[in-house]
Amino acid sequence: MTRGIELVGFDADDTLWHSEPYFQEAHAEFERIVGRYIDLADAGVHDRLLATERENITLFGYGAKGMTLSMIETSIALTAERISAADLHRIVALGKSILQHPVELLPGVREAVEAVAATHRVVLITKGDLFHQERKVAASGMAGLFQRIEIVSEKDAASYARLLREFAIAPGQFAMVGNSQKSDIAPVLALGGWGIHVPYPLVWALERAEIDPAHPRFASAANAAEVPAVLERWG
Repeated sequence: MTRGIELVGFDADDTLWHSEPYFQEAHAEFERIVGRYIDLADAGVHDRLLATERENITLFGYGAKGMTLSMIETSIALTAERISAADLHRIVALGKSILQHPVELLPGVREAVEAVAATHRVVLITKGDLFHQERKVAASGMAGLFQRIEIVSEKDAASYARLLREFAIAPGQFAMVGNSQKSDIAPVLALGGWGIHVPYPLVWALERAEIDPAHPRFASAANAAEVPAVLERWG
């Protein structure tokens, strides 16, 4: 084991497989739909949608379904209720397309998880719509690599603390790997655990955060293939 680390958690979306590009494509199509009714340059569509999503997270949670409901709400407000039923149907179809997108593993992730699993217990910790996440985990072909799969409503200190209690390990014995510094890394560091940030080119605005790179229990890896070496270096 590396410096007492017994359990390693892996994020799923944009850490093991592509996800954010599908959401951004849907956002772009959403703007094209509402652009038939309003001047996009003046309406601040992106900011309005983001504000609605932020307000609705506590009601709808994360994921494609919450995004779709927020798109519908935003489109009705932006168009002063002029948007047609046909265009509302197109927005619903955008949400369905995300729920049905293919699962494309990022390069080297299977090999990285297998390498870490050879020396540590590994768990998958993700958030979002339950059905969608379960489908992606199954389609990835990686479920068998993890001792446990956790799909949570929020990835915060309380969620990680509960997991550590159930595994009967101290925070200092846990390391989390993920692309979101806000959800994957910061809460774990706050508990006293370790965090390995694996950047992804696209980051949802509500997941952006910056952690001091000099933090003693924080490291960055250019890709998943570097994760085993980071754990080894900490040893």
